[in-house]
Amino acid sequence: MIQERLFALQDEKYREFHRSLIPGLPRENIIGIRIPAMRKLAKEFVKEPEAAVFLKQLPHTYYDENILHALLIAEIKDYDACMEAVEAFLPYIDNWAVCDGLSPKVFGKHKAELLEKIRLWIPSEHTYTCRFGIGMLMRWFLDEDFQPGYLELPAAVRSEEYYVNMMTAWFFATALAKQWDAAIPYLEQNRLDPWTHNKTIQKARESYRITTEQKEYLKRLKVIKILRRNH
Repeated sequence: MIQERLFALQDEKYREFHRSLIPGLPRENIIGIRIPAMRKLAKEFVKEPEAAVFLKQLPHTYYDENILHALLIAEIKDYDACMEAVEAFLPYIDNWAVCDGLSPKVFGKHKAELLEKIRLWIPSEHTYTCRFGIGMLMRWFLDEDFQPGYLELPAAVRSEEYYVNMMTAWFFATALAKQWDAAIPYLEQNRLDPWTHNKTIQKARESYRITTEQKEYLKRLKVIKILRRNH
């Protein structure tokens, strides 16, 4: 049984450390397995018939089961099967670590189809479906496949969710590093909500990929007073 194999890898110190990184997740739902050990297990388990059964057993009880689930999906080589598994899993993701750990390799070979899914994920009201969509746009579409219009997708998001806004800031900080000319107008024109705007500037100014001159310019674009939103 996979839970027995997971508990055999338990590290109590890591469990306590990791618990602090994911606020709101009950301690009893965390087994506490270090990522290298989890990756090794996933590589072994994916070859076993039980893995296919496990991927259909949602929701899981433990955070670590969800991490394993994400790692197993990443190993699926058929795009359609992988996308089916991703979409079945997304509604059950309830924290940033599992969300960000879901990164299928096969997506890189099917970018046109992936982009259509990203356009559906980003407007989602489910926090981690939205975050996942922005993350996939950041990973696959800020380099050789970049088009300026893609920046409109995360810029249009308005959310009260910290983990959505943090991912949007991360996206635009990365966009500034990779596609400065296309991204900087979003700050110059105050296209993002004030919190995300300032967090983008902070993360970009912490990046080694942003020049000193760019960092100084970004500093001048910071929104000093964040107005209370109308509710």
